[in-house]
Amino acid sequence: MPKSAPSDLQHTVPSVDPNAAEGLLAAIHLGDRIKKLRLRRSMGLVELGKKTGLSASFLSQLETGRVVPTLRNLSRIALVFDKDLSYFFENGERRIFRIQRKADRVRIPIGVPTPNYIAESFGILVPEGGLRPCMAEFTPATAAHEPDAFTPERYPGIEMVYVTSGSLEVNRKGDIHHLEPRDVLYISGTTQRSYRCHGSQPAQALIISFDAESGDLRRKPLSRPIPAA
Repeated sequence: MPKSAPSDLQHTVPSVDPNAAEGLLAAIHLGDRIKKLRLRRSMGLVELGKKTGLSASFLSQLETGRVVPTLRNLSRIALVFDKDLSYFFENGERRIFRIQRKADRVRIPIGVPTPNYIAESFGILVPEGGLRPCMAEFTPATAAHEPDAFTPERYPGIEMVYVTSGSLEVNRKGDIHHLEPRDVLYISGTTQRSYRCHGSQPAQALIISFDAESGDLRRKPLSRPIPAA
């Protein structure tokens, strides 16, 4: 029986270079990304293991690049940190440009029946996490209402407060300080502190919380110039 001529659709599929595949995995720094997420939450390997159902030994090997996770295991880790799977494969040098209009934000009164302050979060602009910007308006005291001070939760990181209007009272472990418009406060997130309005006019301030290890907050020199976006 004569052999059939090879079809034009038939072709030789080139084999994948194992070294190239390993290089692709190394380029996304998967283990480093997981470790940074874990440390930002001050979470140990054992705790992450309990939340994901994975062993601490496996997670340690994953962070050091000795093993590669399945998509199912990576999904478990992503759910713990409220991330999409795409977060682990994004190019770290991508350009970010986001705009949020005033009309799209919600002002949330905190405190009942009379609010102690009004929060206006910009967090939707930073879905990557690690940075929480918020505009806060602190209401002044009146004859009928003495607002409670706002006492932020303590966390490993840094907090920056920029006063835009009014006078803001800062209580740092019992020491009282007053910030006026354009004054800036830079304080550890682990410090006991509270904020309230000082004076008869509302005090407004931009509060930015940075979730990070102390080492990540140090200024690092640029290894190369940043190209124009």
